[in-house]
Amino acid sequence: MKSGNLLLNKRTEKKNVVSPDPPLAKGGGGHFSKKVVSKINKKSRVEKDTISQQRIVILGIGNILLTDEGIGVHVANELFKRALPENVSVVEGGTDGFRLLNVITEADRLIVIDAVRGGGEPGSIYRFDIDDVKRCPSGFKTSVHQIGILEVIDLSGLIGKTPHTTIIGIEPKSLEMGMELSPEIGDKLQRIIEIVLNEVNSAC
Repeated sequence: MKSGNLLLNKRTEKKNVVSPDPPLAKGGGGHFSKKVVSKINKKSRVEKDTISQQRIVILGIGNILLTDEGIGVHVANELFKRALPENVSVVEGGTDGFRLLNVITEADRLIVIDAVRGGGEPGSIYRFDIDDVKRCPSGFKTSVHQIGILEVIDLSGLIGKTPHTTIIGIEPKSLEMGMELSPEIGDKLQRIIEIVLNEVNSAC
């Protein structure tokens, strides 16, 4: 494991709506009003600092020896080259399975990239939150390796905490032996990175 600092093709991404700062206290302009304004401004700054300092983990998983099954690892390796905010970590999880528990429980926000069998065309990109996955039909496989990330995330809630989790899934074309992505999946690599970075920006 290495670390460092549904369908999206036709889906409009949601934007976070940030409430405006509370209005200043009115009237008098005396000592009481100034104290109220000071408390409001201080509270606003603390809330913003808390949000900005939440720990965001980008977790790329998969078996890089099985062509498209390693898409999550390929994305993580590309993100290692990018300058990211200090509170954002990139983890190449490979097929570590339950050994990722510490990584997951220490995150406030988790973004997982993995190969997913969703029944779409090869290269289709899916985005779903962890609760959406639990309501999916059994035929929708959220991982094609032995120990799925869902089982690990479920266990994290029993021993620590389950972070707000979003999974970016990519429909694979090939699971044959080989370290190169198929052309259909390789062509989507930069688009997947854009989607991941949009998730990070929405969380910051």
